[in-house]
Amino acid sequence: VLVLFMQAGFAMLETGLSRMKNAASVMAKIFINLSIALVMFWAVGFALAFGDGNGFVGASGWFLPSDNVAADFPGYAESLVPIQSQFLFQVAFVAVSLAIVFGSMLDRTKFVAYIGFGVLYAGLIYPIVAHWTWGGGWLADRGFLDFAGSSIVHLQGALAALAGTLILGPRIGKFRDGKAVPIPGHSIPLALLGVIILMIGWAGFNGGSGLAAIGINFGQMGNGAIAGLVAITAPSAFVDAWAALIIGVVAGLILPPIVIALERIRVDDPIGALPAHGVAGIWGTLAIGFFAVADKAGVDGILYGGSAEQLWVQFYGVAATVGFTLTASAAVFLAIKYTVGLRASEEQELQGL
Repeated sequence: VLVLFMQAGFAMLETGLSRMKNAASVMAKIFINLSIALVMFWAVGFALAFGDGNGFVGASGWFLPSDNVAADFPGYAESLVPIQSQFLFQVAFVAVSLAIVFGSMLDRTKFVAYIGFGVLYAGLIYPIVAHWTWGGGWLADRGFLDFAGSSIVHLQGALAALAGTLILGPRIGKFRDGKAVPIPGHSIPLALLGVIILMIGWAGFNGGSGLAAIGINFGQMGNGAIAGLVAITAPSAFVDAWAALIIGVVAGLILPPIVIALERIRVDDPIGALPAHGVAGIWGTLAIGFFAVADKAGVDGILYGGSAEQLWVQFYGVAATVGFTLTASAAVFLAIKYTVGLRASEEQELQGL
């Protein structure tokens, strides 16, 4: 329930950082994406992610059967938590990842595109990568670690967002004469309320997985907090408290230059999802290789005298996630673009969605 409550956080964050004329469309997007995630992950996604299969994908447990759990989901066979509760927890993660995707595509995306991509992302793309680690797949066999989803949930969402944003193009008026023009959201209080709700939800996200500026930029402050939360998501069970502080600080500090760099290459990301969830997700996943302690992770990181082997495993796990999710998401968005259409018309964008 805490993780599901994060949908309220994304709703407030994205509504606050969008323009008032698009507020209703943002809320509609939140509801349809949550609905799609619930249905698709129930029907096929949970089976692909956690079902008995091979190292690449699961292949049992379609439509979440309530009997014969041990055969369908061997990874949960010894769990005292009912499989239906495991599903509710995992589908909340899917909904978070999907919310990240469309946060970068606000103010200019056709509503039908949200539906088309959401079906394939929640039902196919996300579950396959989740199976590689959480479902006992090939990355798990090689010792890759991601406790609560810096790469599986957040990096995947950011990669799909990057693919969609590049194919969609920037908002009208975002770039003029080669320079980025600020398009401020209509409500900073709503946006920061969203950040606070996300902070509360993250208590379930991580804990529950035990199963030179002139003025202060409040939007960046909120994204800095989110970047820290994202970065500690993968290593939260594997590092000491002092390391968590360092990981969070680094994530917050690397966010502003990434925002600037993206604008210089004309990538329009209204809520900063790419740096906050993508770059911070990569950093947090790699940080395990530096800060892991053997009594928690089963292996020592480099800073505790361990070898670089765990860092290498974390690196190629991230690389595999980047390659698969970016390619698959780009293919889906291109298909949407050339069939039902991805972008709203200029008139609709100017008047509001």
